[in-house]
Amino acid sequence: MNDNRLTVTVPNKEFIDALSVDIGHVNLIEWDMTGPPPVDTIDIAVPPYMGARDFLVKLEGLHVRLVQGLSAGYDGVAEVLPKNMVFANAASVHETSTSEMTLALILASQRGIPDFVRAAEKGHWAPAWHESLADRTVLLVGHGGVGKAIESKLRAFEATVVRVARTRRSDDAGVIHAFTELPSLLAHADIVVIVVPLTHETTHLVDDAFLSTMRDGALLVNVARGLVADTSALLAHARTGRIRLALDVTDPEPLPEGHPLFALDNVLISPHVGGATSAALPRMGRLLQTQIARMQNGEEPLNVVLRT
Repeated sequence: MNDNRLTVTVPNKEFIDALSVDIGHVNLIEWDMTGPPPVDTIDIAVPPYMGARDFLVKLEGLHVRLVQGLSAGYDGVAEVLPKNMVFANAASVHETSTSEMTLALILASQRGIPDFVRAAEKGHWAPAWHESLADRTVLLVGHGGVGKAIESKLRAFEATVVRVARTRRSDDAGVIHAFTELPSLLAHADIVVIVVPLTHETTHLVDDAFLSTMRDGALLVNVARGLVADTSALLAHARTGRIRLALDVTDPEPLPEGHPLFALDNVLISPHVGGATSAALPRMGRLLQTQIARMQNGEEPLNVVLRT
């Protein structure tokens, strides 16, 4: 047996198939973390994609060198990850797909696609003028990997992009404003895209005051986490018809059947599927292959965001 042979657990057979090429010197075990651990020592443990936090307690008492998450977000992980473990997120996996979903929500909302679908379901031909994306000002709140991917696509649609992050800084494209500048920026935006990580600072960032500052007719798009927005405030402002919403995430999630947000024509909701595309599994596989190679070579893994 090779001295560099790693033991890696993955949540399903599809993941094993995605890693079937050029992955030598690996003891690959299927474990979805619902049953007892297959071994006591694991080099890389990969929890299920959805609901990973609920499964991390199964790692208690094991020797695990790296826990490789499958989401970019890792809110709540620190509270449940056992001590003496290293956690890496899935940066590089979901940026492209989530940015695609963001543009899809924006374009569908701006161009009235839901109205056309509703009319077609009734057998109606319903031509109408709608807002463009071109020449609109988009306020992008969050400038991590997903935010940058969204920005590049927005510029291709000839939109004006104003960037906001936790701290003010500059790059080749100009200034990136700070959160503290939001009140002066919101009133000038036609579209506001929320793509910040969920932290204590960003919980209910989108509240009544935030929404009240947005201009009439503006579109709010949330592809971050549901708790970044106050649902009661979203509902109150959307009900007046003054603003529009496009939400890939909600609080609570899933949004309960019959929730009043579903009934509003100026609200477009997708069920937290920003990263759920055919690109996801191959990219997850490539990231895990990179982590395996780095650890076999004695290098630090990528994307480490927590050490307990």
